[in-house]
Amino acid sequence: MPRFYTEILSSSESEFVLPDDVHRHAVQVLRLKPGANIRLFNGQGMEYEAELTLVEKRQSRVCLGQLVETQKESPLDITLLQGISRGERMDFAIQKAVELGVKKIVPVITERCNVQLSGDRADKRFNHWTGVMVSACEQSGRSFLPELTAVQTYSTVLADYKDELNLVLDPLAQKGFSELSKPASLTMLIGPEGGLSDTEIEMAKNAGYQAVQFGPRILRTETAAVAALAVAQTLWGDLG
Repeated sequence: MPRFYTEILSSSESEFVLPDDVHRHAVQVLRLKPGANIRLFNGQGMEYEAELTLVEKRQSRVCLGQLVETQKESPLDITLLQGISRGERMDFAIQKAVELGVKKIVPVITERCNVQLSGDRADKRFNHWTGVMVSACEQSGRSFLPELTAVQTYSTVLADYKDELNLVLDPLAQKGFSELSKPASLTMLIGPEGGLSDTEIEMAKNAGYQAVQFGPRILRTETAAVAALAVAQTLWGDLG
């Protein structure tokens, strides 16, 4: 059943016009007709069954049905500090992080970032990444939209993000995930394409982050995010 994100979802209003972006996706892309059953969620845990009651060229209306109880959130509270990479690599990392149950994503400027973000450009990337997250929630069945912060500096995230377990990925680290104790909450720091510099890894260690690796091969940044999150969810979350 198609799922769509909409901020205007409210149990007090049983019938309403769909937002323009949802209308375009449902009617112009998926070609849904009156009577089609869909689901709507607001990113804060509220999800409803709904039916398209009116479909026109420029707008469509829905009637809400019953509230849907979903249990798609991981018991492991994960914050991802992701070094910013170019284009599709960053999109892929964010998309898969949402699918793998991350609760918060923090884009981080690091020494080897090849992306310059400021002003309008930063706002456009933030909106684009939010769209990536929304699509991932629609696809994966999550009713909660993870929090996406503004772009932050490396020193700021090391000072501000401390959890029960704080990890920095380092292919030269001696310790693996299986040697760590199970946490209830986890902050994971992953470098951009090119990885974190030796200085940045030392800074993270000095800030209380444990360096970990998960194999003999060097992974691309977007692959590392997927692999590390999958390992964490398998060991301590709800995968496997």
